[in-house]
Amino acid sequence: MNILSPSILSADFSKLGEQIRILDQTGAEYIHIDVMDGLFVPSISFGFPIIQSIRPITDKFFDVHLMIKEPERYIDRFAEVGSDSLTIHVEACRSVKDTLLKIKEKGMKAGISLCPQTAIELIYPYLEYVDQVLVMTVNPGFGGQEYLDSCTQKITEVRKEINRRGLPVDVAVDGGVNLQNAEMILKAGANVIISGSSVFKGDIKENVAKFMDILEMN
Repeated sequence: MNILSPSILSADFSKLGEQIRILDQTGAEYIHIDVMDGLFVPSISFGFPIIQSIRPITDKFFDVHLMIKEPERYIDRFAEVGSDSLTIHVEACRSVKDTLLKIKEKGMKAGISLCPQTAIELIYPYLEYVDQVLVMTVNPGFGGQEYLDSCTQKITEVRKEINRRGLPVDVAVDGGVNLQNAEMILKAGANVIISGSSVFKGDIKENVAKFMDILEMN
């Protein structure tokens, strides 16, 4: 199943609750939440208070992407505030397998991600422990960047490996995803489309509807 996961990193934070409620009326299944610590990536973004404050206003699936060092320190807290899924970076953990297993023990789905410069093969040992692979197609830490074409092959390769093993694992893509390249990304092997600027700039409902048309046709 193809899924749209709007990234609230591009939302208007003076109207965040209002924009979340608008998303709640659309066909987007997920809400993507980027958590940055200023260490693993240069930027600092929102954390527990934001997730906790928006959890009561929507039933959408909270797809939380942890761009933080040693994410194992915070798994319990992310579960408490209402996260449905935690995606960690293979580059950021002391023990990737143990961290993924702990996420699942807390009743959340587990995902693994990697930066554009990281070889896709480094996540293969963990495919049996995840529900989602997140392929970053920009350098993590900032919104509004352009899609890196060099990452498309990673999408194709990881999808082939998942299919070869017969695993029920989603492939998500985050970074520079827009209405012009979404179809190409789906054809490469992704089934979860994460987009920020192309959802939140302009008419949110209209933008989501256009994405949903692409998802339904592919």
